[in-house]
Amino acid sequence: MTRSHARELEDLLRELAPNVLGTVLRRHGDFDRTEDAVQEALLAAARQWPSEGVPDNPRGWLVTVASRRLTDQWRGESARRRREEAVAALEPPEERAAPGVDELEPAAEDDTLELLFLCCHSALSAASQVALTLRAVGGLTTAQVAAAFLVPEATMTRRITRAKRSIEATGARFGPIPAGEHAERLGAVLHTLYLIFNEGYTATGGEQLYRTELTGEAIRLTRQVLRLLPEDGEVAGLLALMLLTEARRPARTTADGALVPLAEQDRTLWDAALRDEGIALITATLPRAEVGPYQLQAAVAAVHAEARRAEDTDWRQIAALYRLLAATAPSPMVTLSQAAAVAMVDGPAAGLELLEPLRTDDRIAKHHRLAAVRAHLLELAGEHIAARDEYRLAARRTTSRPERRYLEARASRLD
Repeated sequence: MTRSHARELEDLLRELAPNVLGTVLRRHGDFDRTEDAVQEALLAAARQWPSEGVPDNPRGWLVTVASRRLTDQWRGESARRRREEAVAALEPPEERAAPGVDELEPAAEDDTLELLFLCCHSALSAASQVALTLRAVGGLTTAQVAAAFLVPEATMTRRITRAKRSIEATGARFGPIPAGEHAERLGAVLHTLYLIFNEGYTATGGEQLYRTELTGEAIRLTRQVLRLLPEDGEVAGLLALMLLTEARRPARTTADGALVPLAEQDRTLWDAALRDEGIALITATLPRAEVGPYQLQAAVAAVHAEARRAEDTDWRQIAALYRLLAATAPSPMVTLSQAAAVAMVDGPAAGLELLEPLRTDDRIAKHHRLAAVRAHLLELAGEHIAARDEYRLAARRTTSRPERRYLEARASRLD
């Protein structure tokens, strides 16, 4: 199988994963066991289809295999004898006869949104929501999720298992979300996708600055959510933000992996297709939707994207957008970005003044990004000794090796 064919197969399996899981969940319930069975079916397909060919009905094949895995488990457990009788009438045919499954089930439905809601249950931590989303909705194996987050597979297995059991303990079931909970749960879904993208774009640890498997998966899943909720401005805003940010990736590092800051990037290397799609999407969304935080961040990214050169950036517009963002969704990270923009308009002293309260804010006081932004503004103000010390402090605090090397280099230039 060629590399392009392997990629096509991987994309097909990831696209099918939530639909297959939703179908089997509706039939059998038991999220923990069903999700494991679907993962086994996806792995079986990855092994068999390259040599045997993709079935005429790939979704039906996967549903069949996953259902058989569940049936086999129940047969082997004496405590589930009665359960076996209940599903006996639904036992699928042989694996290669998968197209016949459609006679037993309704037409395919897109269960992506319901699965995302389930995986982003409020009973789970943010880390567990991210891991479970990547495995259950994204179709990644536990090993792939573990590798993306630089933890042992056994550690990720325990995290995902605990997450599934926590959902079961709440009594939550797969299916449509009650209208009263929709907005709150959608917020959790978008936040989870945002976290997945951010971890991929600037990895919190390791030798690599970014992990394209995570940014790609976040964009793919967000596209699916937008297809299901085309009128939601924040879904469109999040996708636009991802596209505009990802467009810069080819210029973010040198050939040897060194970080290149936005102001110094060769903008001819930016992905023009992603940039243009992101600008068009946020431009069409802002006039028609109630403005939210993701749309405002996408608007900032669009202003950067529209500048042919760094010196052409409309910093007044960016500072105004950050003021609005700080008023609607205040957070320390927003203040950091706002301070950098204000410094470009009103001078570094004004930016440093905005940062001052953060130095006693427990949420960010010891975060490397605060020290890095302070270092940048101090350098702009001509306070080179203080800037050097802040760069070194930021370098000690970051867990990203590319960021550490960049910060140490900035400090060295001020010696």
